[in-house]
Formats: sequence, C-alpha cells, structure tokens
Amino acid sequence: MTVRILVLSFYYPPDLAAGSFRIDALVKALLANAGDNVQVDVVTTQPNRYHSFGAAAAQLQESPRLSVRRISLPMHESGLLDQARAFAFYALGVRKAVQGKDYDLVVASSSRLMTAALGACVGYFIKTPLYLDIRDIFVDTLPELFPSRFGQLAAWIFSRIERLTIGQASRVNLISPGFLSYFAAHYPARDFSTFTNGVDEIFFKQLPGNVAVAPSGQLIRVVYAGNIGTGQGLHLILPEMAKRLEGVARFTIIGAGGALEKLQMTLKLRGVTNVEVISPVERKALLKFYQDADVLFLHLNSFKSFRRVIPSKLFEYAATGKPILAGLAGYSARFTQAKISNASVFEPCDIEGAVEALLSLSLAPVTRETFMQDYSRVSIQKRMAIDVLETLRRRPA
Repeated sequence: MTVRILVLSFYYPPDLAAGSFRIDALVKALLANAGDNVQVDVVTTQPNRYHSFGAAAAQLQESPRLSVRRISLPMHESGLLDQARAFAFYALGVRKAVQGKDYDLVVASSSRLMTAALGACVGYFIKTPLYLDIRDIFVDTLPELFPSRFGQLAAWIFSRIERLTIGQASRVNLISPGFLSYFAAHYPARDFSTFTNGVDEIFFKQLPGNVAVAPSGQLIRVVYAGNIGTGQGLHLILPEMAKRLEGVARFTIIGAGGALEKLQMTLKLRGVTNVEVISPVERKALLKFYQDADVLFLHLNSFKSFRRVIPSKLFEYAATGKPILAGLAGYSARFTQAKISNASVFEPCDIEGAVEALLSLSLAPVTRETFMQDYSRVSIQKRMAIDVLETLRRRPA
C-alpha cells in the first residue's frame, strides 16, 4: 500500500528563496529515509520570488515517488494586497490539486503563517495529520511592519488564525530556537522541535578558490546578497554607512525586494558613489561574487520581533570562510558571536557601530569546518525528515 505525503510550500526550486532551498532538502531527505512505498506530492508555485530573475519550470514534474505541481500566479509586487492576491491563487490551486485525493500526512512550510493555515485547512477537511515548519512569527512582526491601528487589528486577526493553525497540527517545528520563548508562552502544552536552516551542499563542493585579500590601500570589497525589503532595512543603514566609507570600501548589493526603490532613491539623494546594485543571480553565479569579496554583509531592521530569528543567509556566508559584517540583535547576534569566527556584529541601524565593526574585522578568510559540519543542511534535514516520518507512524489506525 502506497503512503502519500502532501508537501505545501509557496517556494520551491528553481525559485530563489530560503524556503525554496529548505523544502527541497527536506523533500530529498524524506525520499531518502522513507520506504519505497512512500509517494511525495509537492504543491508549490511557479518561480515568483524576484521579477528580475526568471526561471522556467514545468507545471507538472513527475519522477519515481515524487510529483511537483506548480501553480501559476498573477504578476505581483511586494505590496500587501498583491501578496494576498497571489496567495489566494495558490490556495485555489492547492484546493484543485488535492481534490479527490487521499493523503496520510500533510507537511506545510510557512513564513507568513498563511501556508501553515492552508495546510491546517487541508488536514482538517481530509482528516489527515499535519506537520508544520514555522519559519517566522508573523503575528509578532505585524505591529512593527504596520505601526497603526491596521497593524494592531491585523495582529489580532492573525493571532487567532495562528492559534487555530497550531491547534490543528500534530507536530510543529520552529526554524529558530529563538522562537521558543514566544511559542512556549502562547502554547505551553506543546512540545516543539527546532530544526534550523543550514549550509547547503553546494558550499561543501565549491568552496571559494580566490582567497586573496584586497591589498593595502585598495578599497575593501563588501558584498550583500539577499532580499531588499523592510525587514532588511538596508535603506536605513547602507547609504549613510557607504558615504562614511567612501575611499575605504565599495559595496555590491545583489538582490531585489519591496524596499529596493527606497534604497536606490536614498543612495541617489545622498550622492553615494561606492554602491552598486545588481539584480538577483542564481546560486552558482553568486559564488563568484562571494569569492571576490573581502567582507560579506547582512542586516536586519531594528524590529523587536527580529531579535528571535536566525537569518538563513548567515549559514551561507559562514560556509565561505569570508569575514562577516552583521547588523543583528537578540538571539541572532548571540548565535553569530558564539558560533561563527571572524564575524563582527553591530546593533541594527547603528551607522557608527557598523563603520567601527567593519574596520575591526580581520580581512583574512578563516576555516569554519566545525560550524559547517554542525549545520550541514543535509544532516539537519535528515533528522527533520525522520521527525516528519515519526509523525506519520504515530497516526491513529
């Protein structure tokens, strides 16, 4: 008898997103650790993370024991209404894809709660256990993203959706141990797992070959790669920081997002000349930028809710061996300082602290083999897959 697992994720390869890389590794681990009688059906979207990065993907992709169905979405930007409309198309597509099918387990990986809620709805109506992978505390973030009555109302509504969603789940994983304080307080009767993000195989196979440091007198080459949104707050730190470091450093920013125009406008208004902004590139091409960098930069906005997270980019940066300049606070700052050598941490949005942190870094690359082994994505997702399969086995007869 075939055991069927439904996996819901808004992002999946070839899309460029942390959730995409994570769920890809989990699906591979499920197939590797389950028996031959297990069929995994992934329902996701056509690549849509960045409009400037186009990647063709089959609507239906089938291979032994794995089926991937991609739902087409309307063109959308990073605005709230656009994202809500896009998710509505995804939800309708999921409903159509699962109609008339029986599953033994639903797995949903979610950052902004709604994919988790969708998984809860599917699990409820087909009377199937649900395994949730929570990648963000959306309710905690809303009041800071929207500091108005709208944000308070949205948080009130989504807190109730969250409670129903968590209540429906048989098992819940939290992507950061920093989330435990929130979830333990709100759901004290629950036991949570904490399988984090990790270092992908590509960084084990293709470590940087160019480890040259910028010669004395030359500009320090600083690279940022990732989303450019309100959550990253680059427009609040980079223009002034880069201006202060003219003649000392030059910055390459690789990415896109809802705050890109704000960043570009601020750079222009400040007359910044040592920052180059490049559209997102695929991971293999990104390795070349990492190889040529002297320092890798990341930054989160000063939202209190972000003090619980571990940015997925940290694992990628750490694997390169390059010095890391990180604007972080709370759990992520402690994690970086404790686990990653030659990483300089400053308070988010603190321009003076950022300049001092950069100038205090040693520009020589280091070896972080222990970190890479401890946080190997393959190893972490294997343990998570076993946890998922245990949930399946505990299903009442």
